[in-house]
Amino acid sequence: MNVYEKCPVLESDSFIFRLTEQEDCDDLLAVYSDKNALPFFNSDNCHGDNFYYATKERMMEAVSFWNLAYENGWFARLSIIDKKISKVIGTIEVCYRVSEDAFNDMGILRVDVRSDYEREETLFDIFSVVVNPMYEMIGCKEIITKAPIYAVERINAIQKVGFIKSEHMLIGGQNGYAYDGYWTVKQQ
Repeated sequence: MNVYEKCPVLESDSFIFRLTEQEDCDDLLAVYSDKNALPFFNSDNCHGDNFYYATKERMMEAVSFWNLAYENGWFARLSIIDKKISKVIGTIEVCYRVSEDAFNDMGILRVDVRSDYEREETLFDIFSVVVNPMYEMIGCKEIITKAPIYAVERINAIQKVGFIKSEHMLIGGQNGYAYDGYWTVKQQ
């Protein structure tokens, strides 16, 4: 399965994951204008974008760019829909990384959620649904995700999924900047 040929829809008891659409903008604005969620977003190596979008217009621009990126095979951004409330509460981004650092030929998994969903149980649900299909979706044998030291609940969740703290820094492709806080999990 190639994510860029056909993006799968993933599902757990609580969530549905599907390609992000323009109709998600109102719900996504509540995620990306949430200043309490912002410190948990991984914006490393993203050309200076910190993923803080305070207006609907800016959110719509971001979604348009995400859709363009998907069409060009750069990355896939999927909306996370909470089935109980039928609202988008965040996104995941998946992509394949080609680099000259320790994270070459690995998948990158970014998970952005509203601050009220930045909880161990919720994050465990999200990561546990996404990790195994991701290996096939983007053709990798190992996945990296970021969890800074202050992201205690996120760290607990990803450790339960099998992620291990990496001793390596991610080296930015555009600026050569070294980013820390990465965790890895290998395909079983």
